[in-house]
Amino acid sequence: MNLKVKQKIPLKIKRMGINGEGIGFYQKTLVFVPGALKGEDIYCEITSIKRNFAEARLLKVNKKSKFRVVPACTIYNECGGCQIMHLHYDKQLEFKTDLLHQALKKFAPEGYENYEVRPTIGMKEPKYYRAKLQFQTRKFKNRVKAGLYAQNSHYLVELKDCLVQDKETQVIANRLAELLTYYQIPITDERKNLGVRTIMVRRARKTGQVQIIIVTNRQLNLNLLVKDLVKDFPEIVTVAVNTNTAKTSEIYGDETEIIWGQESIQEGVLDYEFALSPRAFYQLNPEQTEILYGEAGKALDVKQEDNLIDAYCGVGTIGFAFARKVKTLRGMDIIPEAIEDAKRNAKRMGFDNTYYEAGMAEEIIPRWYNEGYQANALIVDPPRTGLDNQLIETIVKHTPEKMVYISCNVSTLARDLVQLVKVYNVEYIQSVDMFPHTARTEAVVKLRKKL
Repeated sequence: MNLKVKQKIPLKIKRMGINGEGIGFYQKTLVFVPGALKGEDIYCEITSIKRNFAEARLLKVNKKSKFRVVPACTIYNECGGCQIMHLHYDKQLEFKTDLLHQALKKFAPEGYENYEVRPTIGMKEPKYYRAKLQFQTRKFKNRVKAGLYAQNSHYLVELKDCLVQDKETQVIANRLAELLTYYQIPITDERKNLGVRTIMVRRARKTGQVQIIIVTNRQLNLNLLVKDLVKDFPEIVTVAVNTNTAKTSEIYGDETEIIWGQESIQEGVLDYEFALSPRAFYQLNPEQTEILYGEAGKALDVKQEDNLIDAYCGVGTIGFAFARKVKTLRGMDIIPEAIEDAKRNAKRMGFDNTYYEAGMAEEIIPRWYNEGYQANALIVDPPRTGLDNQLIETIVKHTPEKMVYISCNVSTLARDLVQLVKVYNVEYIQSVDMFPHTARTEAVVKLRKKL
């Protein structure tokens, strides 16, 4: 490799990578350039050199893609929370379909060339869609700012009018930062790890109810702050404090305490409602969640005699779409509060065929099978790390007749399919754009047991 750091080179962008960056070749070396688009001729500066590729900073676009647009966000380049807002939205959807093809080609599960990969389903209005925000806090010149860290740094970019964030949650976050300043609440920093680290604001689209988590590493008196906040925003029904003393990048600690209001908010999807505790997982984009769960329902196609396992069930949201259509429904999740929510939600909806247990799917499901529970339908919605190897071994061993895999990471999905297609056929993959203007997509995979 003849390239050097700070060397400036011309480059033709051949395609876009999994993080939304442009990719070109310079003297047979792969060069990754954030902000560059497929088909563009650019001028860039090498910023780092790795074993098999180089990274560069975009300096100038000599020949623009006809699909390049001016990002509506004024701090788009500084923030880094979105990666492809400079690409026309229709082409963003094509890119996300291509992400699946790239991942499948890289991991090459058997027969991947013949998989039916359907066009990505997008949004009519791809903005203000995130119903939950998690902003870091820092104090600058005695004023508390809330926002996100710039990519690969600890520099906090203040966000006061985010174009992808639900407007109401943004207004509440802005006010919360003002109150943290006014009441001089201690804020953590790189040197003194003693105060508020993160704020979380989530709004239920169905009911408008709002819950807040303040993450801190020490005991704080927040009574006056909370009193002012709930006075300003009557829609707030829950304020919780999460204690996290670990010096890691993990946002939450194990201990969460409700300091004002009720234990949960009410949200709804499809034709049912459910409770959400502050720490319980729910999709960030409620509008597209309707689409996602609808696609999952079509793909699983359950019957009344089916026994269904909902792995990584959270508060039960996906499984409830099937509860009336199956004989039994069982679920598990590692967050105990979410399982308690699932139990309460099922009881409130009158389901007597459900069972929920706190713990890891890779440990609970094998035990259920050993105890005699035989599921012939399975739905999995794992975190970005994908399925645990032990769980994959269990699935391959017992092989429920039909399975739906909901993925938020195309790479771990393709990796997991390498093992799953030993016993399943991939009937199709349907991607759903849950995160417009970012390089992430969600996918629903319909799997059927091989005869």
